[in-house]
Amino acid sequence: MLNILIIDDEADMRHLIEMYLGNSGFRCFSAESGFEAYGILENTVMDLVILDIMMPGEDGFEVCSRIREKSDVPIIFLSAKGEEWDKVKALQLGGDDYIVKPFSPGELIARMNAVLRRTGGLKNDMDSIQIGRITIDKKARKVSVEGKHVALTLKEYELLLFFIEHKNQALSREQLLEYIWGIDYTGSLRTVDTHIKTLRMKLGVGDYIQTVWGVGYKFEVPSE
Repeated sequence: MLNILIIDDEADMRHLIEMYLGNSGFRCFSAESGFEAYGILENTVMDLVILDIMMPGEDGFEVCSRIREKSDVPIIFLSAKGEEWDKVKALQLGGDDYIVKPFSPGELIARMNAVLRRTGGLKNDMDSIQIGRITIDKKARKVSVEGKHVALTLKEYELLLFFIEHKNQALSREQLLEYIWGIDYTGSLRTVDTHIKTLRMKLGVGDYIQTVWGVGYKFEVPSE
């Protein structure tokens, strides 16, 4: 079970996030200020920190800077401040992602998993995944289709895992770019299309990754 520290001066918001994350299998710790958070971080190893910006005393930017002096724990900013300058500053100070309030529970969990996956903090007890004709050996990072090994690049492998984790869900190009390449990636959306085209060709089961016109893509195993 992963440890998540929630730093927000609003008690209702902390309790709401704790409920979301608790229902998804995370162990939650909470602090209403940076001062309280530092004490928790000194005594407990955290896998990820969710950090508000607008707090009395030290704001979230200052808290992030202080945490980064001693730890590389992943930090996701969760704030009502949606200006680009705030997002840029948060990332420059060492934040790993930035979510604007209001947010949905699904978005929060997905973004957390994306950050944990990128930083190596996400541990899945399932060593092997079998879905349709595709088999994934997660320990060896190997993919096979009907028993035949398929050589994938790291991004293709991450895309495939992300699709499987969100099977039957329509995912936009923006979501895929942000979750796989990161919020600070400056490349084009065409990057997503190019990788998906190559992934379809390598897997040989192109009908598994469907184009959802006007939205993006969806992973769905057809009846066979």
